Amino acid sequence: MNKKIDQQAADNIRALAVAMVEKANSGHPGGPMGGADFMHILYSEFFNYDPSDMAWPFRDRFFMDAGHLSTLMYAQYYLLGNYKKEDIADFRQWGSITPGHPEVDVARGIENTSGPLGQGHTMGIGAAIGAKFLQARFGDWMNHKIYGFISDGGIQEEVSQGAGRIAGHLGLSNFIMFFDSNDIQLSTPTDEVTTEDTAMKYEAWGWKVVTIDGHNHEEIRKALTDANNETEKPTLIIGKTIIGKGCVTADGSMFEGHCELHGQPIGATGADYAKTLLNLGASIDNPFDIYDDVNAFYQNLLKEKTAKAAEKKAEIAAWRKENAALSDKLDFFLSGELPELDFESIEHKAGLASRAASSGVLGYLAENVENMIVSSADLSNSDKTDGFLKKTQALQKGDFSGSFLQAGVAELTMACIANGLALHGGIIPVVATFFVFSDYMKPAIRLSGIQELPVKYVWTHDAFRVGEDGPTHQPVEQEAQIRLLEKLKNHSGKPSFLALRPADSAETSVAWKMALENKNTPTGLILSRQGIKDIPALGTSRYKEALAAEKGGYLVKETENPDVVLIANGSEVATLFEAAELLEVKHGLKVNIASIISEGLFRLQSKEYQERIVPKNKPLFGLTAGLPVNLEGLVGANGKVFGLEHFGYSAPASVLDDKFGFTGEKVSIEVLEYLKTV
Repeated sequence: MNKKIDQQAADNIRALAVAMVEKANSGHPGGPMGGADFMHILYSEFFNYDPSDMAWPFRDRFFMDAGHLSTLMYAQYYLLGNYKKEDIADFRQWGSITPGHPEVDVARGIENTSGPLGQGHTMGIGAAIGAKFLQARFGDWMNHKIYGFISDGGIQEEVSQGAGRIAGHLGLSNFIMFFDSNDIQLSTPTDEVTTEDTAMKYEAWGWKVVTIDGHNHEEIRKALTDANNETEKPTLIIGKTIIGKGCVTADGSMFEGHCELHGQPIGATGADYAKTLLNLGASIDNPFDIYDDVNAFYQNLLKEKTAKAAEKKAEIAAWRKENAALSDKLDFFLSGELPELDFESIEHKAGLASRAASSGVLGYLAENVENMIVSSADLSNSDKTDGFLKKTQALQKGDFSGSFLQAGVAELTMACIANGLALHGGIIPVVATFFVFSDYMKPAIRLSGIQELPVKYVWTHDAFRVGEDGPTHQPVEQEAQIRLLEKLKNHSGKPSFLALRPADSAETSVAWKMALENKNTPTGLILSRQGIKDIPALGTSRYKEALAAEKGGYLVKETENPDVVLIANGSEVATLFEAAELLEVKHGLKVNIASIISEGLFRLQSKEYQERIVPKNKPLFGLTAGLPVNLEGLVGANGKVFGLEHFGYSAPASVLDDKFGFTGEKVSIEVLEYLKTV
């Protein structure tokens, strides 16, 4: 170790953070200045990766929670050669690869998109679960670590409770988190909002906790050494740091620890930009330079990292040679590919709720997809993910041979963990709860979309037909919210989400097929509590006909030159069949019915296909158990949507169907009234 170089490197990181924020006139310099010592020691002495192979699956991973401290990462990774000087100087500018908050960029060391506090470290816990899951299947040689970095704000976010509880309960000894405890947040000192004992809280959850001087390199070194040797518990290193470490005023006096250093350029505070750069050993004229001695140190370090990774790769190669079948399986898991699956072979009883049909599919997948982890928020026997659980067992401390995560009542935590599993790689994550509780998951769903992660969301109890549980449990507006994500493009220019609400058991099987084959975005399956009459097959195989749902929508009932086209998804499609029979028998109308499982996917089809299914020159009537806006884009200005525009009520589902007008007879009357206007 070289105390002089260690201090120079930490000060170089501080100076770079200050310069980036000052040039951009935007950002958060104080926190990176406080965390610089930890980052340098971590990356120079403990963090295992291959600089020549950044996506190496068995690398250590660093999950940032406090995304506003992006300059801390960019500066550290600049020293490691992952960024160029112009990248650092272009912080927060259009087209730069150094955005205001870090976005997934594995080639440069950014493992997760962060910014919404609490989610980053929870994704890290998900990655740690994934690493334990794979280690249980392929051997103890798979011993890479997952590091997290959290701030006072992240500790306060409610999701930290679920994350802390689960990590401690599962004994995630491969997860090591640094808490940058500088007692300052954006608008106040922390003592104005909290008096909790953070160490005792994490110890109560089963964590190993150590409190250190976050600027003392020996204490950082010992804490990381002990954490790496821990075999039973996750570790929280509480580093007491000073926000704005190294800041000085125009007369050279220290200006550290002030709240105003958190979220603005230091030149706009009581500190002096130029004098602070000089205090840190930087050049005022060339603030984005790497110090000569620091550059030489890191160039040598990169060679050492590459050599150490080569040793590990040789160990893995020897294991692969002795375990050819396991090696092939590991590569298959990491490829993201699927085994051969025969969804048509999955048999369903007649008239099942789509959640029950999903249960049957999950039972099949439990026996055929070995790298799937399914999780439920204390609802496995109600959201029917127990179809999967019955074929495996729950993950437990010391035993990760199972494939089911009992998350407890923690929807947001569970969804963040799923994002972390997806980011780690090698695992297909599935999470389930009631659809109304997707409200608790929205922040993580949004990050699934931004990061383009193939998480599978299972939402049951999809409509007011939840019945007696009443308005708190009856989703009315949730489908409209989720389908907005189908209209929102991700950075790849594709819809950021795939939302699927199947009409019967056959469509549920197809929806699962679509979900698993969608490897580029998150998918949501929206499933019913109540039984649904199966859609009549036009030929010999309802499943083969339901495969047309892979285009987002198709005709489940078709006649030549129809008088009206009825449109729905989910259980309302069966209601339309009841209405269509009355319209045909009693009123002599010719009726088509379109099942549009995903409008977002449907809109990606050719204009000719869309027009054939939903012709603009025909009367169009939509039926939805949610807000009318769910289908208004499909029926257009001249069409009509019958939906729900109020919260539900507590009563049996059949009573609510009648009271709200969702029976075949009442829908047929609505269609007739609409046809009088066209």
